[in-house]
Amino acid sequence: MKNLELYFFLIKNTHPEANISLTNPNKEQIKNLDLKEIKERALKIREQYHQVEKTHHGSEWTVEEDALAFLTDAGLVGRHTMSQQGRWPKGDTNPELQHKLGECIWWLTVLANQMEIDINESIESFLTKTEKLLE
Repeated sequence: MKNLELYFFLIKNTHPEANISLTNPNKEQIKNLDLKEIKERALKIREQYHQVEKTHHGSEWTVEEDALAFLTDAGLVGRHTMSQQGRWPKGDTNPELQHKLGECIWWLTVLANQMEIDINESIESFLTKTEKLLE
């Protein structure tokens, strides 16, 4: 099973109410998520991926491996952005770009949790500090 298919398979099985399609998400059902819900769902999905890792590798990925996976996905956001902006000749990569942006948010949520950093405090602190710098 491809990574994207596995991702959607896991989401469909953990959140059947999401009614997710691989080809055409139902935009009427997309809602604004708060950070608490994102964290809860992200960690549940991460636990399921741990089971996949144990099956394929005999152990769960380490925090360092998760960080590397995040960096890989962040790099793909850059490549898909170049494609979207006409600077990389790949064609329509908007669905992949949207997926990778979401996946990066998921990874950041997971990594913060693994390193015992409150993602809510992190974003609030960053926004407040940056706003004050720009006043």
